[in-house]
Amino acid sequence: MKYLPIIAMAITISACAAQPPAGVQSVGTSQQPPKVVGQCIAKKWADKTQQQVVAQNTMANDAAMDVYVPGQQPPNGAAAIVRPAYQGGGTWVGFRAAGGAGSDATGDISACL
Repeated sequence: MKYLPIIAMAITISACAAQPPAGVQSVGTSQQPPKVVGQCIAKKWADKTQQQVVAQNTMANDAAMDVYVPGQQPPNGAAAIVRPAYQGGGTWVGFRAAGGAGSDATGDISACL
């Protein structure tokens, strides 16, 4: 009985960690590492718009990053959210829309998965 609260807390934390962040639309998963997927998205957007793309590492060793739509800035701009997959290996990618930016961004993201 002494360990029951600890077990319950661990299950609760695991359930929360397996969900995408609030306000983020899931786009898909890839077997590529997060760094490769993030760089692909940044290159696609930069080539397409001929504008600077901001990529911000959110975990050490390029394990997770936010790639901002051209013209958007951290911390709240429209961005591809690139994270290690919530289950299994690979990478999970979502899209956080902001200010009407990125109407066709999810198509570009999908091309990198």
